[in-house]
Amino acid sequence: MTTRIDGPRLAPRSGSAKQLVVILHGYGADGNDLIALGEQWAQILPDAAFVAPNAHEPCEHMPSGRQWFRLTDRNPHERWNGACAAAPIINDFIDEELRRLEAPDSRVALVGFSQGAMMALHVGLRRPRAPAGVLAYSGVLVGPEKLKADLAARPQGASSPPVFLIHGSADEVVPAEALFMSADALSEAGLSCQWRLAHGLGHSIDGTGLAKGAMFLASCFGMPFPEKLIRR
Repeated sequence: MTTRIDGPRLAPRSGSAKQLVVILHGYGADGNDLIALGEQWAQILPDAAFVAPNAHEPCEHMPSGRQWFRLTDRNPHERWNGACAAAPIINDFIDEELRRLEAPDSRVALVGFSQGAMMALHVGLRRPRAPAGVLAYSGVLVGPEKLKADLAARPQGASSPPVFLIHGSADEVVPAEALFMSADALSEAGLSCQWRLAHGLGHSIDGTGLAKGAMFLASCFGMPFPEKLIRR
C-alpha cells in the first residue's frame, strides 16, 4: 500500500476550483514553508486551489522537518533512487486531488523548491498525461541521462509540459551550474524550457522570481496576467 501524504491547502479565491497547483517543499522543511506562495499567486489565479503536501519521511538532519529522500552524499545513485521511490507517493497524491476536484491532468501545475524542485521535474515530466506546467526553483534534474529513455517509455502520444527553471547565481546549496545542466538535459531529450538566472540571489525565491513564476503559471492555464497585482 502506497504511503499517503497531506498538507496545508488554500481554497480558490473565487470559491470554484478550476485549476490545481501542487507545491513541493525543500529538504528539511514542510508544506507550511511554501503554502504562502499560493497566497501571493491567488491574486492572479483566483480559480486555483493550492496544496503543499508534507513529504512522507522525517528529515534525518532536521527533526522538525520532512524530506522526499535522504541526502548523505555517500551513494552516487542516492538522488535517483530516492526520487524514484518518492514519485509514486506524489503521483498518487496528485491523482487523488484531481479526482476530488473533478479536474483533468491538464489543469494541474507542479511547483517545487530545491529538493521539491527535483521531485516536481522528476514526476511532472514522466506522468502519462502531462500536467499544465512545471515550475522549479533552485533545483536540478535528477538522472538527466535517463530522461530521454523514460520519455520514450510513456504511452504513445503522451506530451510533455512546459518547464520554467529559476535559480540564484549565488546559490550556496544547489550551485547555479545545475540550472544549465538541467536545461541542456531537457534539450537533449527533445524538450524545451524557459529559464532565469537571478544574479546575486542565494538559495531562495525573490520577488521577481515570484512574479515570473506567476506569469508562467498563468500562461500554463491560459489566463491573462495582470502584472501590477504581484507584490515585488
